[in-house]
Amino acid sequence: MQAPLPVIFRIPERHVFPDPELAEPNGLLGVGGDLAPERVLLAYQLGIFPWYSEGQPVLWWSPDPRMVLRTDELMVRRSLAKRVRQRRYRITLDRAFAEVIEACGEVPRPGQQGTWITDDMKQAYLALHRQGFAHSVEAWRDDELVGGLYGVAMGRLYCGESMFARAPDASKVAFVHLARQLALWDMPLIDCQVYTDHLARFGAVEVPRTDYLHQISQLVMGPHRPGPWRFDADFHCAG
Repeated sequence: MQAPLPVIFRIPERHVFPDPELAEPNGLLGVGGDLAPERVLLAYQLGIFPWYSEGQPVLWWSPDPRMVLRTDELMVRRSLAKRVRQRRYRITLDRAFAEVIEACGEVPRPGQQGTWITDDMKQAYLALHRQGFAHSVEAWRDDELVGGLYGVAMGRLYCGESMFARAPDASKVAFVHLARQLALWDMPLIDCQVYTDHLARFGAVEVPRTDYLHQISQLVMGPHRPGPWRFDADFHCAG
């Protein structure tokens, strides 16, 4: 008996998506459509995100299981906590979004040729940033940008996209600051998409997609915190 052929949905011009539970075992749900801000925001609301390489059509994913981190369960190893306390880097929010996404696209990734952060992806997330939905965290050494990350916030959910570092632990320190501030803002969940050892060391865990979709259905309906973001005036990150 032949194995069933994969079912990959063609995404129409209208801003609609199929049920993410219908995604293939590898998480691929659909192909096509565009990266209009309204479509991308709808995707995140439904637990779907775009991920593709240069020369490919837009591919839409909803992995099972899903890697997530609860902000109140962040784990910081002793050496990293020491680095945070040393204050070697100045950490900011939404001060250099364009530079951060550009740097993330330039970082070589093990086992990956080229980058999935195409020009179209950059323009899409820059548009989301201008609309107050996409946010960056920057790590500075003097006036040099040496690390950071970016993602999309919907209600009380933050969806991480990519990070980079040009100095030891710079992106990790930025991530710790972000997670601590999100916890104070009652934003309990960071979507990390797929498993990596790097994220697991922070306490991120894999959960069934069904559980993830149930959680975010409530979180994305929470009050929106528009950008540009800034750390609370009394915010102090001790690692």
